[in-house]
Parts: sequence; C-alpha cells; structure tokens
Amino acid sequence: MTQVNPAENDGLPEDIERLPEDIEPSLEEAAEDGGLGAAQARIAELEKKVAEIKDQALRALADADNTRKRSERDRQDTAKFAVSSFARDLLSVADNLRRALAAISPEAREMNADLKTIFTGVEMTERELLSIFERNNIKKVEPMGQKFDPNLHEVLFEADVPNAAPGVVIQVIEPGYTLHERLLRPARVGVAKGGETGSGGNVDQEV
Repeated sequence: MTQVNPAENDGLPEDIERLPEDIEPSLEEAAEDGGLGAAQARIAELEKKVAEIKDQALRALADADNTRKRSERDRQDTAKFAVSSFARDLLSVADNLRRALAAISPEAREMNADLKTIFTGVEMTERELLSIFERNNIKKVEPMGQKFDPNLHEVLFEADVPNAAPGVVIQVIEPGYTLHERLLRPARVGVAKGGETGSGGNVDQEV
C-alpha cells in the first residue's frame, strides 16, 4: 500500500477522500429543506396571491361594467321619460279637441258652413297634435271591442250588453296613452258584465 507523506498533503485532513460522500447528502438535504422547498412554498404562495388579485380585478371590472350599464340605462330612461309630466298635461288638450269634434254633428255641419269650417280646423289641429304625439313615442290606446286589460284600462262601469262577451270593452269614455311603451294614462272604459275587472291602470307617475 502506498504511504502518503503528511508533508505532501499541504495541511488537508487525512479523510479528504471521503469528503464527496459526506458533502453530497448534505447538499441534497440543504436544497430540499432550506432552499428548494422554501422556494417552492414561496412560489405557491405568490401564485395564490396572484390568483386572488386576478379574481378581485375581474370582480372589480364586472362591477364597473354593471355600474356603467346601469348608468346608461338610467340616462336613457331620463331622456325618454323626462317629458312625462308635460305629455300628461297635453292629454287634456287632446281630450278637449275630441269633445269639440264630437259636439258638432254631421247634420249641423251640413246645415251651417261656419260650423263645418270650425270642425275642419279643430280636426286638423287634433290630427297635428296626435302626429306630434307619435313622433315623440306617445301612442293612443283605443281598446274598443278588446278584452279588458288591467295594465292598460280602468273600468268606470259595467253593463249587460247582448252578444257581448264578459269583460269586453263596450265603450271608451276616455282613450289611454303610452309613452315609450310605459303607461302614461289608462283608457277609461265600460265593460260587459261578468268579466274579471279591477281599478287597472298602472300609470307612470314619473315627472
């Protein structure tokens, strides 16, 4: 066996040949316990936080989008129905024009040229007013002969009418109106007896 001269070891320990065997397990243990394991745990923690932040960001974006859409709907509703009160006031003008026309019979018009002229003028005024209503999405509700609808009609009386189905509108006392499909004023009607009726008229009360 070859003898090693201690002077030639330059001060290194005699078991130097066993160092690789001792160091390798120590490095693996350090990587697992103190290095790699901690890094993996930290990465997992950061990934969890990133996922939480991403979820919060998506929720915030969804809330912001819902708020934007709600604000847009509110803005559109405000623009559509801002004239509700004014439009409702104009309905009485339309009613009066219609009453004036109904008060002049065809016979009276034929016998009196002045009445005929007045009738024609009032009729043109009514037609123009209704045209303005249409352009502004105010539509007339004329339910004569239709089944009573509590969402659009208000019953003023019931009567026995031969050959009329129960609950059918037999007379329109006052026409109703809608604004952008929302009820502005219910049609006030008389109906045939026997149908299901109520106060009706879910009138828009916005101003």
